[in-house]
Amino acid sequence: MKKIFLILFISITNFLLAGTDPYITVTVAQDGSGQFTSIQKAITSIRDLGPGEALVKIKAGTYNEKIIIPSSKHKITLQGDSKENTIISNDDYSGKLDALNEKMTTFNSYTLLVMSDDVKISNLTIKNASCNQGQAVALHVEGDRFIVKNSNILGCQDTVYTGGNHSRQYYVNCFIEGTTDFIFGSATVVFKNCTIKSLANSYITAASTDQSKSFGYVFFDCKLIAKEGINKVFLGRPWRSYARTVFINTEMGNHILPEGWNPWKGDKMFPDKDKTAYYAEYKSKGEGGKTENRVAWSHQLTKKEAKKYTIKNIFGDWNPDMINK
Repeated sequence: MKKIFLILFISITNFLLAGTDPYITVTVAQDGSGQFTSIQKAITSIRDLGPGEALVKIKAGTYNEKIIIPSSKHKITLQGDSKENTIISNDDYSGKLDALNEKMTTFNSYTLLVMSDDVKISNLTIKNASCNQGQAVALHVEGDRFIVKNSNILGCQDTVYTGGNHSRQYYVNCFIEGTTDFIFGSATVVFKNCTIKSLANSYITAASTDQSKSFGYVFFDCKLIAKEGINKVFLGRPWRSYARTVFINTEMGNHILPEGWNPWKGDKMFPDKDKTAYYAEYKSKGEGGKTENRVAWSHQLTKKEAKKYTIKNIFGDWNPDMINK
């Protein structure tokens, strides 16, 4: 009887462990050594609504592609050789003419669009090479339970669009740079151990958090830096009325203005956004982390208030830290 239970235990354990492995792995390589030379073709080849994680390994190279992961291609992982030498790049921007001679907008200027749930990205650079031509998104995410680790996300205006009121996104050990509103959108997002670089005197974030959400953007243990000569940067301004952005234990360079936050006056459709936005900090550090001259409508969290900012409280039933890849 003991032997039967042991066999059963081993079988169940092996089944559960096997469930964590990708059910399919494909390789993309520009030199032809993989199954595909195009990332988009590799994604398209994967079965719609597959039974588990599909791993796309991307070998070193610069892939000049505009990529879509549609909603039917869920549970896809894009894994580069390294963020330094595995690069996805495009140069579309708002106002550029597309193949139908129609002007692009911010929302279709992306280099990589993620529409599906349970997508993971690691060891990649995602870049929009257009600068000072208009809004130009590098990464646009609409799906839920999105994770990006150890990656560079590069652009100028509107680099990262975190779309979707019901989208939860997790950025860890990433480098993000841009000029104006270069992290924007309505999703619930955690940035952990990320370096955020401002390339112009402007605004870092432009959240548009839905009124029903308790959390918008939360930055944990991040570092805010700037291009040389940049010295007038706001932590954020509210794109919509109930924007929520909180910085916790973040090191801020001297490019951050003493007032910290901007109310985005002059928006006739959404006036007085400073009355409903929630902007807060806890234990900000560095020259830009001096909070005595912050705008009166922002908040400095107490120790008790800061304790509610946990992964469990922010993301609910989803814990991205439990996912290995």
